[in-house]
Amino acid sequence: MGIKLVTHAILNTWVDGLVQQQTVYGVQAKGERFAFDRLERASALRLDYDVTILPPKKYFQPQREVLMRFNRKTVEFESVLDEEPFVLFGVHPYDMVAISQMDKVFTIDQFDKHYMARRASSTIVVCTVETPSPSVFAACMNNATMRGKSGHDVLITKLPSGRYIVDPRTEKGDKLCEGLAEAPEASAKALAARETVWDENEKRLRKYELQVLPEDLPALLDRSRSHPVWEEKAELCYSCGSCNFVCPTCYCFDVEDEMNWDMETGQRVRKWDGCMLVDFAAVAGGHNFRSKRSARYSHRYYRKGKYSWDTYGEISCVGCGRCVTACTANIANPVEIFNTLAEEAP
Repeated sequence: MGIKLVTHAILNTWVDGLVQQQTVYGVQAKGERFAFDRLERASALRLDYDVTILPPKKYFQPQREVLMRFNRKTVEFESVLDEEPFVLFGVHPYDMVAISQMDKVFTIDQFDKHYMARRASSTIVVCTVETPSPSVFAACMNNATMRGKSGHDVLITKLPSGRYIVDPRTEKGDKLCEGLAEAPEASAKALAARETVWDENEKRLRKYELQVLPEDLPALLDRSRSHPVWEEKAELCYSCGSCNFVCPTCYCFDVEDEMNWDMETGQRVRKWDGCMLVDFAAVAGGHNFRSKRSARYSHRYYRKGKYSWDTYGEISCVGCGRCVTACTANIANPVEIFNTLAEEAP
């Protein structure tokens, strides 16, 4: 399947066809904000959104999922896998980068078959950002576009003319785009216009300007462990975990066994957890190895800017800006913290 150039009407007809054939989750308006949800018709799809409330990681690592069902009496255990195929439509580049990072997290040390079953069942359609959010800084983290990046199946870019370039990148993408087989191929002029759109997004998706290169963050953090900013900002922290729960690269979870009333059968469930919560690091015996707010606060930034780099060679802040918006104490902006460390580095 070649790269196609389509009108908005043709795009909608294609999406309506997809919705009738399979499960599609797309970005839709929720009041004045946006969220991924089950798509029923193309007219509800909003590719012009700024940022979704929650990242699309919720379709691969749900907020609550059943891992296993068990019967103590018969000593039977059954893993629960969700392998229903689905299309995730309208993912922004920075969120696609986050999904690719999570693929590494859930396979590096221990292959997580629950996460990977959903990931293998997905077809991801990425769309170039049309409306930058007020807090986005993805360009500073080299995540404003999909140049040189993979993991997605189709890439859609809206041109200034109002037409869309639909670019299948994988076999899954080719299959998804079969409904556009009769659409015209994108011309060299259209592809050049797409490059211009990407160039513009490298400028537009930096509402905050990072003063250091992303790859310099690990060394910067390594020499800033005693910096006073950790205590200063932590004084204002509510330990609510909002920054964790809206982050596309936070993956921490808790696992609980839920017993039924018969006290013989039950299920094991996995739920989102967050390092900013007071009891996250509580262990047996009542000890909490990260009981201070400043320790939890600094850990979040070290996790994003150093520990992930040490583990799989990537900075796990993709620049979506969700944490900036979610934090009512106004202390969660990574750019502000990293710039402060750079300006006052010992």
